[in-house]
Amino acid sequence: MGPHFSTQTLRFLRSLKRNNDREWFKARKDQYEACLRAPMVEVITQLASDFGRFAPELVASPQKSMYRIYRDTRFSDNKTPLKTHVAAGFPWKGLPRHEGAGLYFEVAAGWVWAGGGMWAPQPPQLHRVREHIADTFPEIKRLSQASAFRRNFGELQGDRLTRVPRGFAKDDPAAEYLKYYRFVAGREFPAELATNAEFYPTLLRTFRALMPLIRFLNEPLDGLRTYQRIA
Repeated sequence: MGPHFSTQTLRFLRSLKRNNDREWFKARKDQYEACLRAPMVEVITQLASDFGRFAPELVASPQKSMYRIYRDTRFSDNKTPLKTHVAAGFPWKGLPRHEGAGLYFEVAAGWVWAGGGMWAPQPPQLHRVREHIADTFPEIKRLSQASAFRRNFGELQGDRLTRVPRGFAKDDPAAEYLKYYRFVAGREFPAELATNAEFYPTLLRTFRALMPLIRFLNEPLDGLRTYQRIA
């Protein structure tokens, strides 16, 4: 068991997709609070407790983990004001929110997505991660081919270069992993998963399977302590 969303959550998200307008949303703010925000707070609060057993390095709190429903449209051609999903992210303690690797999930009208990784590292970060991959190889291969990882995600995802990056030998044993500049693993589920008792156990199982990779990606970054890996 565990916290989950409701059929009203999906109904509200479908309506929001059709009526992406600030005035429409303002008139239904109480529905948003009851159907989206309240269950999301319950999920995050429970994760904050359960992370103590397998992901103590991650931040999990309703104030810091839940994403705002309002979109930042300043630099986007898409001026719709509201997101049509509800989401939460769990960054690494000691790093800025959007740096390093972390966990993430979202609930939309058409899907649930759960996973995480390192989405847009700055060039110095990315270089340190690549050096770590090369220095410890085949560790990243072992992690991304572990049975739990493959069962939940299939394989490591994320954008890659067509060539080995500058500064690394073309015949480096880790060459195929050095090409990554985004490291992502995740899985999409039917939206209805969010509304039943299997939602939270599935979320936990997904996050547990991904944590060894998250920990590995964050190891070389400045200011991090070395944690004993938890299988």
